[in-house]
Amino acid sequence: MTLNISKDTRLCMSLSGRPGNFGTRFQNYLYQELQLDYLYKAFTTTDLPAAIGGIRALGVRGCAVSMPFKEACIRHLDALHESAATLQSVNTIVADDGHLTGYNTDYSAVVHLLAQHGVPPSSHYALRGSGGMAKAVACALRDSGFGDGHIVARNEAAGRALAEQCGVSWCETLDERPADLLVNVTPLGMRGAEAEQLAFDERAVAAAKWVFDVVAVPVETPLIRLARSLGKPVITGGEVIVLQAVEQFALYTGVRPDAELIDRAARFALAE
Repeated sequence: MTLNISKDTRLCMSLSGRPGNFGTRFQNYLYQELQLDYLYKAFTTTDLPAAIGGIRALGVRGCAVSMPFKEACIRHLDALHESAATLQSVNTIVADDGHLTGYNTDYSAVVHLLAQHGVPPSSHYALRGSGGMAKAVACALRDSGFGDGHIVARNEAAGRALAEQCGVSWCETLDERPADLLVNVTPLGMRGAEAEQLAFDERAVAAAKWVFDVVAVPVETPLIRLARSLGKPVITGGEVIVLQAVEQFALYTGVRPDAELIDRAARFALAE
């Protein structure tokens, strides 16, 4: 892939505790195919205020935000779009002449996928996690009509707060009641130290009707592999990351690629 970089090239970026290559490959692929004068680069930081100050000062057009910065970044922004204000969680920053607005494109992606996969809102769900992405998923479930569920989280304060926000219950460990829909919104299964860990045990997966793992890299997490082996329908993090990235791309550039181009970009980005 060849990009013609000049003084006029607009920079987009990401901030993550564990930078990956998906966003870089996906966004740059689309820039090249659509002949847009943009460049995308992934970063991590140990100084979040300075990093966001750099976005403002250097004219960076947009920034994707991942764990653990989705909530911490809010105090450094100028405004929140309603998608982020409702959740108090940001996964996208858009800069307009130094004015930084936070958005959340994870939420809309999850709402779309639940409907696309035909998961009935009457399903009892168990969602493991209580961070920024967990908020997006839990609120998407709530707003899609899922009112019977519980949040599984070791952090009692965060878990109870999220459960209260969504009108469901909290528990530290999965209870005995089988869940129709299991949702993992933790790093379990992600590359690294937790790569081989299951977010839910085989008993819980066997009893479920649907399994949703938000981990995107790798797409085939241990939980997804187990669910497939048991014949369970799955929603993968790969599906989430593509949909939310398309929304980010449109916010940054004002251009919305067609479905065929999105599919090609996704296959390229996920083939690393």
